[in-house]
Amino acid sequence: MAASHRGYAHRIDIEAPAERVWRALTDAAAVGRWCAPGAIVRAKAGGRFAASVDRIDTLEALIDVWDPPRRLRLIHMPRPGLPSGDVALVDDFLLDASTGPTIVRLLGSGFPEDRSWDAYYLRLRTGWERALARLKVFLEKRLDEVPA
Repeated sequence: MAASHRGYAHRIDIEAPAERVWRALTDAAAVGRWCAPGAIVRAKAGGRFAASVDRIDTLEALIDVWDPPRRLRLIHMPRPGLPSGDVALVDDFLLDASTGPTIVRLLGSGFPEDRSWDAYYLRLRTGWERALARLKVFLEKRLDEVPA
């Protein structure tokens, strides 16, 4: 029997140009201000993204897709404390600024439908939801333009 998986989908509309949203998602200093102090971003395909999205654990990921300012896909690196298994956890950011505000969609996938994964899955799903709300405030209040 094939293992079943689950994911999450978040959408937030941000009154800011896609370039500013992209910069806030991919500049380590900016990510540190709206998401997680001490964030690390090596901004390129094959680069690294490390941040405490849920304010508990640090998500370590490989930047798999780098398509400014439209798409950023993160492949989670294995981490201690998670159940073992052959899984590929993915966070895929899609930006659309074709009409009106920039629409940010985050699609998370690959989480096993297994009770041993529940806590981590829920923390990330909820953590990203809250982080995206902070991103919206950060950009719409133009806090990215104010020196830290």
